[in-house]
Order: sequence, then C-alpha cells, then structure tokens
Amino acid sequence: MSIRRQTPIVVGVGDVVNRSKRVEDAVEPLEIIHGAIQNALRDTGLAPSAATVLQADIDSLDVIRCWTWPYPDLPGLIAQRLAIDPLRKYQSPHGGNQPGLLFDEAARRISKGESKVALLTGGEALASLAKRLPPPNWTPLEEEVTTVFSPTTRELSASALPGNWTASRSDADGVDLGATHNIGSPIQVYPLFETSFRAHRGQSVPDNHAESAQLYAEFAQVAKANEYAWSHGNETETAQSIGTVTKKNRMICTPYPLLMNAFNTVNLAAACILTSVEHARELGIPEDRWIYALGGAVWQRPNFWWSPAISRSLDAAMEASCLEKENIDLFDFYSCFPIVPKLACYHLGMPIVNPPKPITLLGGLTSFGGAGNNYSMHAITEMTRQLRKGNGQTGLILANGGVVTYQYAVCLSTKPRRDGQPYPDRNPLPEYVTDVQVPAIEEKADGSATIETYTVEYDKKGLLRAYVIARLKANGHRFIANHGDERTLKELCSTEIEQVGRQGTVRVGSDGRNLFSLDGERARL
Repeated sequence: MSIRRQTPIVVGVGDVVNRSKRVEDAVEPLEIIHGAIQNALRDTGLAPSAATVLQADIDSLDVIRCWTWPYPDLPGLIAQRLAIDPLRKYQSPHGGNQPGLLFDEAARRISKGESKVALLTGGEALASLAKRLPPPNWTPLEEEVTTVFSPTTRELSASALPGNWTASRSDADGVDLGATHNIGSPIQVYPLFETSFRAHRGQSVPDNHAESAQLYAEFAQVAKANEYAWSHGNETETAQSIGTVTKKNRMICTPYPLLMNAFNTVNLAAACILTSVEHARELGIPEDRWIYALGGAVWQRPNFWWSPAISRSLDAAMEASCLEKENIDLFDFYSCFPIVPKLACYHLGMPIVNPPKPITLLGGLTSFGGAGNNYSMHAITEMTRQLRKGNGQTGLILANGGVVTYQYAVCLSTKPRRDGQPYPDRNPLPEYVTDVQVPAIEEKADGSATIETYTVEYDKKGLLRAYVIARLKANGHRFIANHGDERTLKELCSTEIEQVGRQGTVRVGSDGRNLFSLDGERARL
C-alpha cells in the first residue's frame, strides 16, 4: 500500500543578531540559537498555546555544526532547552553547503511522511568569544578552547584544490602537496579560481578588480537594508573603499584585499521550521505564512575557471523543482569571495554587475557576516520573508561548501510545484563529479611549464609567498609550486602583464617543494 505523499512547506523563520560590545552580553551560541528558534515559532502566526503544540510536535532537529564552541551534543542541549525529545537529533559536519542539504532532506522526510515537524537551526558567537577567552558561564566543554576559530587556521590540505593532490608514494601513505607548499586555506585557494576565470574571459587584472569591487559594493547596499546584517547601521562600503588597497584594507591573496574576504567574527543565529500543508492546516497556521519547498540538488566537484558542481547543482535544482531560470525571481548565491557568485551568474547567463534580478538577499559573507557554516540558513529565512512580502514568486538559494567543492541549491516558492508532483524523493545528481577529466598530478615537478593560475599571499609586512598551479610541457601533468626567486614573486604581482599562460621552469628545492621561476625579462611593474 502506497503512502500518500505530503507537501512540505516553511511555516516559521527566525534570526538573531547580537551586536553588543559589552562583555556581559557575550552570550554563547546556544543562547542566540534558542532566541532564533523562539522567533521562528512566533513567526508562524500561531497563538502562544498553538505554538506550544507545534513545538511539541518537532520530531526532527538538525543543527549546523558550530565553529565558535565545539559542543559535543548541541542538538541534545537545544532539545533540552525546548523540552522536546525528537526522534532525530543530528549535528552536521562542517560546510557552508549544509543548510541547503539539511533543508532538502527535511523537506523530503516530510513529503514521505517520515517527519511531522522539522526544525533546522545554527548559530555562531565568534565576536563574543573574541572579547574574552575563555568566556565565563558558557557551557563547559571536554576540550579546552584557547583560540578563536578561523578557517584559515585549519591544517592546510590540498584537498581544497580540484583533483587528487595527495600523491601516492611507495614509502608512505601519501604526501599532501598543499601542506608541503603551505596552501590549502580558503583565502589562498579561492583567488586561484578568480584568476583563472578572469584569464578565461580575457579580462585584464584592473578590470577584474573593478568588477569585484563593484559587485561587493552592490552587496554592501543589500546588507545596509537588512536588519540582521552584521554591518547594518555602520558606514556602507563603496566600490572605491573595497577596491582600494590600504593599511586597513590590505591585500590578503591577490587579487582579493581584505574587504573581498569573508568576515566571520559575528554573533548570528537562524532557525527554520518546516511541516506539511496538511499539518499546518490542522494547527491553523495562516496560509500567508506558507512557503513551498520545491526541490534541491547537490554535487561535489577539472580546471580552475569552471565549477561543474555549481553549474550542475543549479541546473538540477531547477529541473527537480520543475522550473526554468526565467521562472526564478530571486537568487541568493553564497559569496564568501566574489568568484562564487561570478561563476553562478556566468553559468546562468546573467551580468555579474547590476544584474536584472537580485543575486543576494543578505549582502554576502563580508557585509552580512560569515556566520560560520550557517550563512545559507539566513538566506533561507530571508528568502522566506521576501517571498511572503510579494517581492517574487520563486527563489533559488545556492549554498557553497569547502572551496567550491560542495554545492547545494534549493528552490522555494509561494505556490506548490506546477507539475503537481510530490517533492523529489532523492537527490537528482550523483554524489561526485565523475565525468570531468582532470590532469594527473606531478608530485616532484621538473622542466618547462605553463602557468594555469596563481596567487600571491601578503602578510602585514608585504609580499610573503606565491602559489603557482602549472602544467608540465613534457606530459601535461599539473603541479603546485611556490616562487623560485624574488623576480618571479614580484612579476606575479604585476597588474599590467597577463601571467596565466606564461612559461617558466620548475625544479625541486632542497626542502622538497616545487619552485617555479618565470622565463624572460623582468616585467615592468
């Protein structure tokens, strides 16, 4: 006997931002997450007594893993605070794609009748943690927290790069070439995609920089109008302030100065409640609160100027939701760095600057705030509010995880699916990209080579180190290298000469690193 499929809807959303700079207001993530959940319950439009019934009906609790405070069982603490005992209590792994993934899975469980009410939530309090370490009166932990978490302080790994960069060796389990060459953090890897994408389009370095600055200036204007944005109420950054390198806005890794990098030191939380149309009617939740979940798609990621995971997740999410790109009124593209919304716009044929439809509802991870893994949960809550207001009928959220590694796209609407079909019962894409060929990796590279992409990292004193991704002429194999001499380091900073496609020579240094030196005369800087 087949089970009648239910129609999943969002019925309540809530956000909390704690901008207080007072030490006594430096509350932990659990507290602001609880506040976001209470806001989501109130957002359903139910009377307090009916909202209490809804809260008791929560049988699925999914929590985005927290950067700030490594709770061993955050879902359990939240359930205890809410006085509920859901059948499912789950804490996600790290990844900015997780809000999209958990939203899609929750909608699918509701559609199949496996869940009655699902609660999704997450939050960070890195700004509070930075005020006082260790913070007083926070939930005790088994492990000691001695530093404020940052994705740039994680152990470096070349798994952030496209392809298999852990080379096999007969005398060891393998060597991580990212760690060998001091590369692997997001601030180092995303610029590689930006540089390759720029060169692929035939764009000059100055034009690319101006484009990124204008894009993020437009995002800053969006954040200015969003009451939950971390920067709300502050002076709004402009294309000039974002694009001008100064002591305050120093270069991090070319081509991105500080204001083109995600800002993670925030106190933000968000929550989303899903149920079925049928149960919403039973509870009396007003229909003007309902936003329909239509479908979603995920893929994990060949070259550096294209992300098949972004492209295919967008296409598959729209197809699974019975939509064309022309049907989407509102977009929110994850934007830890300019390259992610650029790749999404490029695939959809939309202009990157001044697009005809919104491509962010929050303002990006620089202006709205990084919110750890939970940024796209805020996109879900804001998309829900915008659709309820009548600012569009259909919206798409692209959640990005890893380093352009994992993509999850979900579609929401003021109306049910137009094909009359139930919510998709599975992810329409295979788990991994398997049909895109990647070149073999050369662990110890030697000989003539051609630059594919590169970035130069700065510290507060100036130039630090170059990272070069190149291909050997002899066999086409790809390798990672650092700069082999000061001339190469300085030339790679040139904004006048295109470095992608330039020739050079790679050798193995005494410390085991590949060292790349450009051929030819010194570039005019």
